[in-house]
Amino acid sequence: MLNERRLVIVAVAIALLIAALAVFWHPQKSPPIRPAALPAGGDFTLQSADGPRALSSFAGRSVLLYFGYTFCPDICPTTLITLSESLAKLTPQEREKLAVLFVSVDPERDTPEHLKAYLAFFDAGAIGLTGTAQEVAEIAKRYGVFYSKQPVEASSGAYSMDHSAETFLVNPDGRVRARIAHGTPPDEVVAIFRQYLNPQ
Repeated sequence: MLNERRLVIVAVAIALLIAALAVFWHPQKSPPIRPAALPAGGDFTLQSADGPRALSSFAGRSVLLYFGYTFCPDICPTTLITLSESLAKLTPQEREKLAVLFVSVDPERDTPEHLKAYLAFFDAGAIGLTGTAQEVAEIAKRYGVFYSKQPVEASSGAYSMDHSAETFLVNPDGRVRARIAHGTPPDEVVAIFRQYLNPQ
């Protein structure tokens, strides 16, 4: 009899606890996870060693767009090497769907001819583009790219540029579809390419 009474008391206590939780406990729902907003991007025209080139002139092809500079000691070369290795993993048909543009954030030193000679050392098939400081700044702003000239070294007159290190995948219609972080392994880069080049 005593055991039955204890069981009833325990059951009532559990029921009261559940009721209290239902009334007073309102867990907060986690906000939905949203992908990072992509920049506005858009068309532009800059100078290459072979004359003016517009983003829209690659109509029908997606564009891999990178902002860097030829005197960059590490980030730009490793990005170009990664892009070269990634592109080598594509089929010839997939490779034909992609163009690679390298926009210099250092127009003071990077002439179109110098860009062409520099990019020839890599297998990405990139086209080097530059313009006036104002033109480059306006385009970089639309793509959410940061860059900043660092103080000139008194002894050598050299300087470096701090800059963003993402590569943008731009649709044939000019929309930014993805940004690829610096250091992304080639296999992951290829997976991103194929997500947009070969839609199901």
